[in-house]
Amino acid sequence: MYRRLLLALPLCLIAASRLRAAEFVDGTEDIPLMPGLKPVKGSSLIFDKPEGRIVEAQAQGNESRADVRHFYTDSLPQLGWKKTGADQWQRDAEHLKLDFRGQDGRLTVGFTLSPH
Repeated sequence: MYRRLLLALPLCLIAASRLRAAEFVDGTEDIPLMPGLKPVKGSSLIFDKPEGRIVEAQAQGNESRADVRHFYTDSLPQLGWKKTGADQWQRDAEHLKLDFRGQDGRLTVGFTLSPH
């Protein structure tokens, strides 16, 4: 019995570290931050209004626009978001827009979340 516990322990530790490693866009708990992107300190603007939340945040990384688009095109629908246009999604009464600055390899991604 102890042997099984010892064999299962590393798997539990790996699973726990993956859960802790999940990051979200600053100001949200439900929009994942693509691995490889890091929040830009001081770039977040967060408002809670009766009509809904407004969040503006930026993240930077050595990624390409194509890779960022691929990540969000794959991950956001799993969280209930529907694509409504180029780099835009909607879920319930919220609208999410991504914008890009800089060049591939030195990319800044802007996230704007607002009521629809």
